[in-house]
Amino acid sequence: MTLLHAENLVVARGGVPVLEGLSFKVAAGEVLVLRGPNGVGKTSLLRVLAGLAPPVKGRVESEGAAYAAHSDGLKATLTVRENLAFWAELHERPVGDALERMRLGALAERQAGSLSAGQKRRLGLARLLVTGRALWLLDEPTVSLDADSVALFAGVVRGHVAAGGAAVIATHIGLGLEEARVLELGPFRAVERAAPGGFDEAFL
Repeated sequence: MTLLHAENLVVARGGVPVLEGLSFKVAAGEVLVLRGPNGVGKTSLLRVLAGLAPPVKGRVESEGAAYAAHSDGLKATLTVRENLAFWAELHERPVGDALERMRLGALAERQAGSLSAGQKRRLGLARLLVTGRALWLLDEPTVSLDADSVALFAGVVRGHVAAGGAAVIATHIGLGLEEARVLELGPFRAVERAAPGGFDEAFL
């Protein structure tokens, strides 16, 4: 089942086209990694895929996506548990085991504003688990995470796709997702290839 279909996209940033002629599909059970130098348009592309910005040209069809941006968008005065409950209510979903899966159970009653950068990032990612959305669009999701938390996140992604979900991830670091497809983005172009060596190397 196709969860995302992009066809002949032209993506702009600040009114200036940065990517042209993008066409790809993402099916249930797939991970697509977006790679490319800073400023190439990864964030702009994700915003178009999420429906937050229109493409200059082309079309996007999706089954509805959960988008995790650079900023965590947390409510600093609410506790960790209250932040998740807010998002769960917004999507009319239960919180379930999201706290435990992102190792936030011990921090449940802490105000989000008092968390470390890595803990805030884990809470931001935990919101994905309460959306009920099959398609995840993730912009540099492992920023501020240590190696253990990166491995934890990769495991959550594996579980999501194994359950029939899909993910599109813009990242500069290896996540050990051997099954991922890679879309190499350059100025006005994109080249898709399989992930070599388990996609373990850093990309600068």
